[in-house]
Amino acid sequence: MKKLSIVILMAAFAAWSCKNEGSTATTSTTTGAKQASRIVYVNTDTLLNQYDYYKDVVKEFQQKRFQLENELANKAKSFQNEVAFFQNKAQQGGMTQEQLQTTQMQLQQKEQNIMAYRDKAGQDLVAQEAKKTDELLTKIQDYLKKYNSDNKYDMVIGYSKGGGVLYAKEDMDITKQVLEGLNKEYGETKAKK
Repeated sequence: MKKLSIVILMAAFAAWSCKNEGSTATTSTTTGAKQASRIVYVNTDTLLNQYDYYKDVVKEFQQKRFQLENELANKAKSFQNEVAFFQNKAQQGGMTQEQLQTTQMQLQQKEQNIMAYRDKAGQDLVAQEAKKTDELLTKIQDYLKKYNSDNKYDMVIGYSKGGGVLYAKEDMDITKQVLEGLNKEYGETKAKK
């Protein structure tokens, strides 16, 4: 989820533009006059490592994965025990041919049900993670809109080591302010619940 979130965050920041303060660049208007624009960045690595909402989401999904793995392990162990019991009983001659065939079919059906459950639960977990990633991006974008309500930035881009932006001046970095604001909002929301 972290790698996916970083890629999505970078794309969202690059696509999202605001108005006025950061690095100045000149752009031409339709009248030919030059206008200064301000571009700033948010370090997405820092944001993800220190945003409390993201940390809580990661913990939540680690817990869900752990629970699913345990549940599947228990189902597999129970199934293996049934198979071993069946094999033992069959070897001892305690079943008729018809009972052997019926039990084999039942065991095959149980195995298919376990695999289908595993696949569906995995897909559900991926869908939940995608929904949370979307919520994360929405929270960040909504906060940046509020943060830029005075229109001082033309663009906020996402920066991460090894990402598309290879260099940016430190005075263009608004990560700390954005992170403090996001964590404050999340803390208030969490306290209300």
